[in-house]
Amino acid sequence: MAQAGTKLMQKVSSTRAFARVAPHFIPAMDRTVHKLTKGKVLLSARMLPGVVLTARGAKSGLPRSTPLACMPEKEAGTWLLIGSNFGRPGHPAWTGNLLAHPDADINWKGEDVPVTARLLESTEREEAWAAALKFWPPYAAYQARIDREIRLFRLERRAS
Repeated sequence: MAQAGTKLMQKVSSTRAFARVAPHFIPAMDRTVHKLTKGKVLLSARMLPGVVLTARGAKSGLPRSTPLACMPEKEAGTWLLIGSNFGRPGHPAWTGNLLAHPDADINWKGEDVPVTARLLESTEREEAWAAALKFWPPYAAYQARIDREIRLFRLERRAS
């Protein structure tokens, strides 16, 4: 995306109006397009890289698939997931699922990848948060609107 388009999307995605609409529209759109293209396309990935996370439900134990923006950490071969919930008060459900069941799967660019999720804390979280803000500055606006600390998870490949 051109730099002007990226800046516009960052500005729009920082608004409260976006936070009210996006959680209902974007995941539904992504699920449909991802299914129709057999895992090859996530429309929201035009704005940010994305994965479809499949983790077991914290309470039900059933598989739950959620399209999410991610920050690929290319040098390490890992992915950072940011539980921003678009700056809404509660933690997104997928973060509770990963806390209860850290072994999960992602679909990354059409490839199914088994991963283990780890909640980042302390210095490691601070470093990842700084990188996430550089990667997508609207995360700062999301954090400023809420009292909870946004959860950050690092996904690492595991043997299948």
